[in-house]
Amino acid sequence: MAKQSVCVVFGGVSSEHDISKISAATVIDLLDKDKYDIHRIFIDKSGNWTYFTGDIASDANDGAKDKFDKAIISPSQNDGGILRFGKDGAVELIKIDVAIPVLHGKNGEDGTIQGLFEIAGIPYVGSGVLGSSVCMDKCMAKILFKEAGIPQADWVTVKLGEELDVREVEEKLGYPCFIKPSNAGSSVGISKAHNREELIEGVKLAFEHDYKVLIEEFISAAEVESAVLGNFDPKIAENIGEIAPANEFYDFDAKYNSSDSVLTIPADIDKVLEEKLKEYALSAYKICECRGLSRVDFFVDKNNGRVILNEINTLPGFTSISMYPKLWEKSGLGGTKLLDSLIDLAIKRRG
Repeated sequence: MAKQSVCVVFGGVSSEHDISKISAATVIDLLDKDKYDIHRIFIDKSGNWTYFTGDIASDANDGAKDKFDKAIISPSQNDGGILRFGKDGAVELIKIDVAIPVLHGKNGEDGTIQGLFEIAGIPYVGSGVLGSSVCMDKCMAKILFKEAGIPQADWVTVKLGEELDVREVEEKLGYPCFIKPSNAGSSVGISKAHNREELIEGVKLAFEHDYKVLIEEFISAAEVESAVLGNFDPKIAENIGEIAPANEFYDFDAKYNSSDSVLTIPADIDKVLEEKLKEYALSAYKICECRGLSRVDFFVDKNNGRVILNEINTLPGFTSISMYPKLWEKSGLGGTKLLDSLIDLAIKRRG
């Protein structure tokens, strides 16, 4: 049987550029080389696209544009693949059966590159334009969670050009509270405010990453995560995972730079609570029109059983320490088989 042609797109113009490279290296390593011909497109921090044939650890940087051939995903459905521009001026068309956008954060997880794949008529792993953009925008996602009746932390939204209503925040949310860019990932630009001064500074920081800021009620609880897989009839991993962050909250450093953060599978919660979490996770996945895969994150107050939905990540980390692949591995679906399933779901997905 002929191999399928798979294009892994990674890097990207995003604050999560470096994490994307780590995830991509893992994905490429796990893909079954007997089943797939693997093509790689690297997008550097300046937005240059290259047909990447080097080593991700040493060559995936801003110098790649000079070292490797330029390449793009052709928007023409007649092409259905990559246009590679050789140094000698020759243009090669490489047909693609499926794309894997291993791009976290803006310009990758927000519906933008998904729109390109839709125009090009190329199947791709993960949620479509709507699901990706809605889940990337924390404020919009919270509106849908509310519509679905899923419990969540209370919040206030402020947009660039609007005046921050400090009293509203203090009366509605109190201190401490979290300040987050509405469109960002990996806890970039997030801070925890314990007083008015920190609130004002936290909003300034968040505005450096997005035009819209979410200010959210602080929940003192355990952080747990679930892994969902599927299109219109999704399933959820058998176990829920729990995170004990190294820092005061699960920020970028605690996620990727500290060995002191602890991931526990299964989480220390009872079965009744676990089933409730799974029910909420699937409801959130469906109302946000997610496809393929998502990690759905919660807070759990173990004293009273209160469950709070935090957020959905439509392209969760795929590194060696990432919760999503670890949860499916625990359910008997190792990384290589998981990627097989995701590719199959991408090809079968419609809508």
